[in-house]
Amino acid sequence: MTARLLPFLDDSIKPAPPTLVTITVDGIPTSGVAGQSLAGVILAGGTLGFRRTSALGRPRGVFCGIGVCFDCLVEVNGLRDVRACQRRASDGDVVTLQHDGLPSGDAT
Repeated sequence: MTARLLPFLDDSIKPAPPTLVTITVDGIPTSGVAGQSLAGVILAGGTLGFRRTSALGRPRGVFCGIGVCFDCLVEVNGLRDVRACQRRASDGDVVTLQHDGLPSGDAT
């Protein structure tokens, strides 16, 4: 997947060069543009699955893109369950993709 951006000189609203940000996704530096959501930066970096389902370990990524479905949950700077589609990427963010297994069922 390649990132597509409107050439800044063609942008009639804000014709200025973009400010680049770099986040780390599971230890891999990934570049994006200031104002992009974490999901946008992660997708542009080629990662489609952000978490895995608890029961079968199936990958989940951006589904709704508006913060309703919870499929894009990631850990950001040590804070779990952040919706990647709702949070803007900040330079230096450390993102970890999530996978939580099912509880063992032992209620002790």
